[in-house]
Amino acid sequence: MKRRFLKIIPLHKDERQLLRKAAANHRGAQQELYNKYAPKMLSVCRSYVKDEHFAEDVMIGSFYKVFTNLESFRFEGSFEGWIRRIVVRECISFLRREKSLSFVEANAFPENTTVNIPETDLPDVEEIQMLIDLLPEGYKTVLLMYAVEGYSHREIADILNISESTSKSQLFKARKMLKNRMLELKRKENGTR
Repeated sequence: MKRRFLKIIPLHKDERQLLRKAAANHRGAQQELYNKYAPKMLSVCRSYVKDEHFAEDVMIGSFYKVFTNLESFRFEGSFEGWIRRIVVRECISFLRREKSLSFVEANAFPENTTVNIPETDLPDVEEIQMLIDLLPEGYKTVLLMYAVEGYSHREIADILNISESTSKSQLFKARKMLKNRMLELKRKENGTR
């Protein structure tokens, strides 16, 4: 009697092997990486770039850079984090080209100054994105780089060619503006405006 064995299909492909194939211009491997990471990276682009069409263009350009520089990935840290850094820098380059990225030099706010955004009755993700989109580009960019991407003020200053104090003041002003707009939105929803 002939025994039948189940064919075992690996649930997780070896990403190192996939990355090596993609670096060797294997189109199927590149497509697989693109399919895996594009939705997340489009979300990152959309955070920085208001217009969805332009956000998609930036994401596609970012993946072009990813694939042309893939051999420089050293398997130190996560691949997703490596892609994300490329995407953030491409978003900043796009904003610079569009001349929409500007910063107001200001005296630094005290480092221990904080703005507490109320944690109850927060708007949903779409409302938060809308509120972030309403911020001036400089405020928004520093806020996203600091609060979402985890860059330090020194790193932000280096990337954006601004001073650390400008980075800190942009973040302070962004948080303050967001808080005020969230409170305004809450008042509108409660009919108290």
